[in-house]
Amino acid sequence: MTDMKSLYLLVPLAPLVGAIVAGLFGKALGRAGAHIVTIAGVAIAFIASVVIYQDVQAGNTFDGSIYVWMESGGLTFEIGFLIDPLTVMMMLVVTFVSLMVHIYTIGYMAEDPGYQRFFSYISLFTFSMLMLVMSNNFLQLFFGWEAVGLVSYLLIGFWHDRPTAIYANMKAFLVNRVGDFGFLLGIGLVAAYAGSLNYAEVFAKANELAGMEMDFTGWPLMTAICVLLFIGAMGKSAQVPLHVWLPDSMEGPTPISALIHAATMVTAGIFMVARMSPLFELSDAALSFVLVIGATTALFMGFLGIVQNDIKRVVAYSTLSQLGYMTVALGVSAYSAGVFHLMTHAFFKALLFLGAGSVIIGMHHDQDMRNMGGLRKYMPITWITSLLGSLALIGFPLFSGFYSKDSIILAVQSAEIWGAGYAMVCVMLGVFVTAFYSFRMYFLVFHGEERFGKAVHGHGHDAHHADDHHDDAHAHHHGLAPGQKPHESPWVVTVPLVLLAIPSVLIGFFTIEPMLFGDWFRSAIFVADNHVGLSQVEATFTGPIGMALHGLVTAPFWLAIGGVALSWYFYMKRPDIPAAIQRKFQPIHTLLENKYYFDRFNEIVFAGGSRLLGTGLWKGGDRGVIDGFIINGSAKLVVWVAQLSRLFQSGHLYQYAFAMIIGVFIMLTFWFNLG
Repeated sequence: MTDMKSLYLLVPLAPLVGAIVAGLFGKALGRAGAHIVTIAGVAIAFIASVVIYQDVQAGNTFDGSIYVWMESGGLTFEIGFLIDPLTVMMMLVVTFVSLMVHIYTIGYMAEDPGYQRFFSYISLFTFSMLMLVMSNNFLQLFFGWEAVGLVSYLLIGFWHDRPTAIYANMKAFLVNRVGDFGFLLGIGLVAAYAGSLNYAEVFAKANELAGMEMDFTGWPLMTAICVLLFIGAMGKSAQVPLHVWLPDSMEGPTPISALIHAATMVTAGIFMVARMSPLFELSDAALSFVLVIGATTALFMGFLGIVQNDIKRVVAYSTLSQLGYMTVALGVSAYSAGVFHLMTHAFFKALLFLGAGSVIIGMHHDQDMRNMGGLRKYMPITWITSLLGSLALIGFPLFSGFYSKDSIILAVQSAEIWGAGYAMVCVMLGVFVTAFYSFRMYFLVFHGEERFGKAVHGHGHDAHHADDHHDDAHAHHHGLAPGQKPHESPWVVTVPLVLLAIPSVLIGFFTIEPMLFGDWFRSAIFVADNHVGLSQVEATFTGPIGMALHGLVTAPFWLAIGGVALSWYFYMKRPDIPAAIQRKFQPIHTLLENKYYFDRFNEIVFAGGSRLLGTGLWKGGDRGVIDGFIINGSAKLVVWVAQLSRLFQSGHLYQYAFAMIIGVFIMLTFWFNLG
């Protein structure tokens, strides 16, 4: 077991060492040295994760402390690892996707002056995420939670000479603070009422806690804990209304989009709720809250993907929508299906982001899809891998996304919890919307007439187009010049695309049975007897091939086909129709263009309210009370007392004697009265 403990430690520490070396000695190492040391660190973590996975498959799990940091008031603050099937699945996903992103970055950031700094950041991000998923206690979970938030702040604002990037990373930081405030309160309640921060000890007391009410308020304790923890997940996993930071985070370089928004940071909330299943199962109110928030995100964020013209923003909104699907699965107690979708989504979404980055390279850093078209023959590897990623995203039978998304829809169908009807409508409509915007992007980029080399839409260097930074640094033009043709990306970009395309197609087929209906998650995820979860889905499961064949006659498949067909007709055959619809339904288009005015609302209510409060506190509190009353007031009092005292300082002895007699008289009177 000591050997395995060393191996557990190696997984997070190898990327941390890589990050420190590249960060502190990047200049001395040079570019090649920086990427070699960080890629080696993540590769070691991935290989160690594979060995640990095999050990867990053999039936060995671990839950123990590595280092006790502090003991206070009966609470133990420690670094500890919980290695079970849920953890190793996350470790494999995080390290593999991170490794692909590291390799891809060599090609993508080749011309960037901050090359070594970038590698240091993404390696540090990998360390933070691994600490989060491997933790066996709330303290370490919170450390990893905050660390990924901090590094994502550094990454989104990587090009810190650009005002839009600074605005985006500040927005991500502040919105996540709102979620983290709830998360911290939830952890505080757990510590106060359970008297422990260790998962196993808290879960052992879960039934006892479920019967308790909160002091003063009388609220059910378990509902309060679960809702507060989920508010943390709403921030990290970008659920309505705390989703506003994620589309703006596209201001970071594309490899970050793949790392933060595919496999790692945004799925932290989903992982956390699945890990907390013994608590959530004891509160139907909390599960309904999770379900409704997830369903709303799944559908309404999908609508926003339809009106985007920036290739990365379409993929960003699809991430929001898919996170909604995962959250819906958690709400109907189908935790395994939610985590399964987390895994399949990590591969195909990382593939789509990196494919979008490859297109951006080929287009000389123009991100506007209206300036693309016909790229299929110039970029064959990017084309085929993006097509595979899109088919996985829309849930085409036999692709990985089909197995996970259909399992979620089936679980919602059989759910008997408040909000399930609304969620069913949202997830079914969401299938059509997802297929429509995904293939709108695919057709506009890879098929149809070639629209590049013409100055039509400003060649993508407005505030939203973050990846033109290389060109700023090297005084190149933006987009392709007239007569210039796109080109396929170098091998360091295309190899990760191919390696991500393989699991995007195959992994669902091979893992659905053990992960959803086998014993894989039985020890890690708890579902109460009174919740249906996946049991009815299991009753109708006939194997991966049977499920795919049955999928061909179900409503989700035909909704997806309808979405693809409609996007082909609108954007390949009759582009005048979308333009006409936009004119006819201008108010709806404006609403979508303004993202339902969430940003304006936050700007006016929260930012404006904070400014008013700040001004009030400054004028009333700072200037009025502190400066005016306490500081200036005390000074004035001293001056007044001094001036009064001066009256008695005349230099005449008889006046001093008279004052002393009066003083003694007053004291004696006071003394006798007390007596």
